[in-house]
Amino acid sequence: MNREYHKWYSNGLKKDMELLVFGHGGRAILFFPTRMARFFDYENWGIIEALHQRIENGELQLFCVDSVDSESFYNKNTTPANRINRHLEYEQYILNEVIPFMRSKNSDGYLEVAGCSMGAYHAANLALKHPQLFKRVVCLSGRYDLTQNIQDFSDLFDAYHNEDIYFNMPQQFLANITDSVQLNTLRKMEIILAIGETDPFIGSNQYLNQLLISKNIPAQFYVWNGFAHRPKYWRQMVNLYL
Repeated sequence: MNREYHKWYSNGLKKDMELLVFGHGGRAILFFPTRMARFFDYENWGIIEALHQRIENGELQLFCVDSVDSESFYNKNTTPANRINRHLEYEQYILNEVIPFMRSKNSDGYLEVAGCSMGAYHAANLALKHPQLFKRVVCLSGRYDLTQNIQDFSDLFDAYHNEDIYFNMPQQFLANITDSVQLNTLRKMEIILAIGETDPFIGSNQYLNQLLISKNIPAQFYVWNGFAHRPKYWRQMVNLYL
């Protein structure tokens, strides 16, 4: 299986950023890591190995990116406004650096975005904001409004709210999309949500699914037995949904 390590200095983020590429062709998948995780964790957790045959056969090409969650959403040493601003800088890194890199490595023209846990938030947020870029989005065990307090998971903006936060919380901005062109573009994208029945984020997934239904945006919604918020479950899910 082809494996490539890449590192470059991001002018937008003002730091070196790393990523791993697995595979030589097929559907190009932008794969976001879990909460404050690293670009190599999916490999270490056996999730890449679970897809080995499909990657080797040229069905999938995974681009496992790093995150800056510890500098944005989880950085309690700065203000909530600075947290969302850092996230927006990260989004520009993905849009202006990573996606062009993906296209340089894969000329197929098919882009998919996916992630587990916090990575599912990143995948959903990016895809729902920029549906013209992606054919498909796969969100496993995600949370789609980071301003909510859910059991042990607190509001990541400490009750602060502004327009940037609003436009980066899928449960908030999706409800108010009325533009027919944007809605029609969203309806063309394949959307997959999967979550465990006892996962704290089950309500977030149910709500997002209902929002999609209310907008006549087709989505596939799968509820797994139990908690299902661990790598051993994600190893099964990726083979079913990616």
